This record gives sequence, structure tokens and C-alpha cells, in this order.
Amino acid sequence: MFMFFFLVVALAVVVAAVTLAVLGGGGRGPLPHAAPDLSGDHSLAPDRPVGREDVDALRFPLVLRGYRMADVDDALGRLGAELDERDSRIADLEAALAGARAGRGAGPDRGTEEEQR
Repeated sequence: MFMFFFLVVALAVVVAAVTLAVLGGGGRGPLPHAAPDLSGDHSLAPDRPVGREDVDALRFPLVLRGYRMADVDDALGRLGAELDERDSRIADLEAALAGARAGRGAGPDRGTEEEQR
């Protein structure tokens, strides 16, 4: 019975200490925000298309709880836009190629004019 009472009191002291530390006892206010780690250039180059090397070199600054969500969201948004643009360009080029083949009268099965001779 004494051990149970001791554990309850110890738990109450720990909970009170954590609460004061998080909520900021003594008029200091809550925990201050951690300054972002801005060491090195970790962003994607805005003046050119994103390449494989850019993605491999991409590093996000660490903060108290992991990565800064805004940095990760910006990078993912940029990569998504680049992929959409490339997919659109590929579709346009494939349509142009199909139109050129249809205009020549040579389908994919027939090959080029030199192969037909």
C-alpha cells in the first residue's frame, strides 16, 4: 500500500514538472520556437528544370520535431509541377509523332521508307 502511494505521488510530481516545462511556468511563456537550421543551400534551383542530381542533393534543415513542413511541401510541389509539365510535353510529342507517321502513311508496323525498300 505504501509503495502504491509513493508511485502515485511520484507520477503526480513528474506530470506537474512536464506541464510546467511545456506551458512555461514562472511567466516565461511556452517553449520558444527553435531557430531553423539554414546551413547550406537545400532548395531546388528555380531557374532551370529539376534533374536527378538536384533530387539526390536535396537536403532539408532539421528542426526540433523533424523537418520544416513548409520546405518539404515546397519541394514536393515543385517536383509535382515539373512531373506534370514533363508528362504534358511527352504527350504532345507523342501526338506530334503519331500525326507525322499518319501524314506519311507509315504506321508503327511499317517502319521507315528506307526499311520498306
